[in-house]
Amino acid sequence: MRVAVAGCCHGELDKIYETLALAERRGPGPVDLLLCCGDFQAVRNEADLRCMAVPPKYRHMQTFYRYYSGEKKAPVLTVFIGGNHEASNHLQELPYGGWVAPNIYYLGLAGVVKYRGVRIGGISGIFKSHDYRKGHFEYPPYNPSTIRSIYHVRNIEVYKLKQLKQPIDIFLSHDWPRSIYHYGNKKQLLKTKSFFRQEVENNTLGSPAASELLEHLKPTYWFSAHLHVKFAALMQHQAAEKGQTAKATKFLALDKCLPHRDFLQVLEIEHDPSAPDYLEYDIEWLTILKATDNLINVTGSLWNMPENNGLHTKWDYSATEEAMKEVLEKLNHDLRVPCNFSVTAACYDPNKPQTQMQLVHRINPQTTEFCAQLGITDINVSLQKAKGEHHLCGEYEEQDDVESNDSGGDRSEYNTDTSALSSINPDEIMLDEEEEDDDNIVSAHSDSNTPSIEPSSNQGSDFSASFSDIRILPGSMIVSSDDTSGSPTDREGKLDEAVELENEKDLTEMPLKRRSDEHEPEQRKKIKRRNQAIYAAIDDDDDDD
Repeated sequence: MRVAVAGCCHGELDKIYETLALAERRGPGPVDLLLCCGDFQAVRNEADLRCMAVPPKYRHMQTFYRYYSGEKKAPVLTVFIGGNHEASNHLQELPYGGWVAPNIYYLGLAGVVKYRGVRIGGISGIFKSHDYRKGHFEYPPYNPSTIRSIYHVRNIEVYKLKQLKQPIDIFLSHDWPRSIYHYGNKKQLLKTKSFFRQEVENNTLGSPAASELLEHLKPTYWFSAHLHVKFAALMQHQAAEKGQTAKATKFLALDKCLPHRDFLQVLEIEHDPSAPDYLEYDIEWLTILKATDNLINVTGSLWNMPENNGLHTKWDYSATEEAMKEVLEKLNHDLRVPCNFSVTAACYDPNKPQTQMQLVHRINPQTTEFCAQLGITDINVSLQKAKGEHHLCGEYEEQDDVESNDSGGDRSEYNTDTSALSSINPDEIMLDEEEEDDDNIVSAHSDSNTPSIEPSSNQGSDFSASFSDIRILPGSMIVSSDDTSGSPTDREGKLDEAVELENEKDLTEMPLKRRSDEHEPEQRKKIKRRNQAIYAAIDDDDDDD
């Protein structure tokens, strides 16, 4: 099965699908599935734009609304997770996953599905320690704090995923698992992104929660984005018991969808030829969702997950065979994900802009149907009920403002605050002028108590060679002045249309690259954006101490 993986999409669906079409014409066959690693930006209208954590002057509609309205249809089944630049109000309607447009499926806050027998899991958002132990308390309209905290990973999602026992083939996260850089060509990474050096040396680059999941799940593949650089690694896990074969995870991070960037990769993934060619629910995951339903928390208070420490009557929520049979019977032995997409908000009309469109906290009929069928709680229903009964709006907005900016206290189950895990990346963001000084701060905190993974001495230093080079570019992919202005590494010249195929021992893969010889300067005192016309993020400064 041919699977394409995209890094940060930034709403550029047309360009991604055009590149896939070009790859199919030049490659060995059609792509069966597209996986997107966050910053998808499923923006339907002007109200959705206001829920995206970027300064207003960088909010642009892009092309998703055409797929939402039915004007266009995704040419390949597309599955994605959320990142830190999303239309959060839209994705919040689907906490357990669902269709955001025909043939485009969101995995939810965390989720597992199957396609052609391939088991695909993922977790949305990025890690910030001060929000990690809170419940899902945010709802639109968001305030300046909750518009950022809404996309921060919570311990409940990690806890659910850690109940999984059956093997995972592919896992998606937006930010990288911490320490994964030790398993690839770290020297080349730091040559390309020299501003990562301090965090790499202090072992604070990446998410400790994702690292924890990597060690627990041991998937065959793990794909990420966020840091806007292509990076491959091979992590050899330790065998659980003597005599067992040790598993290995092939990690690949990809760049953002822009000219001259490694934003897309096509791989051959083993699948079950007898499995159905439609998206299926995963029975183990559904059983875990049902078992953990009573753990749902819609407050901003800090809380811990149940564990075997004598304080909880139950701490194991893994799926038993009996429980899975009960869930299967509830679904009438039909695990097919229903094609039940419906329009829940007005779609953008370029001829009739509505800049004052009202923000509404919606209940999505897909989520209502899913929760009723499985017998679980819709988080948004709980939020609306709590809001009405306890006036949570004012209470928790105020609480969030205090907690998100407090540098002291017990923030997380991790002993050291690691709020700068999404590295200060001058290639990704430029803050407003009054905040620019803060953007140059890179976390110097080490976190020796956070679970860390280190490569064995015989670990290969460069796994990148496993991903062959095919450099192609659709005709519509031109470099705009916004993409190149102000860059110390601007290049001129024709785009290379040649396609080069390489035979690989382990993988048959096709990275799709917009050719460039550009490198980051070794030192840069003042950060400048390469893609200011797309957006300028505001999440990497607000959470740093």
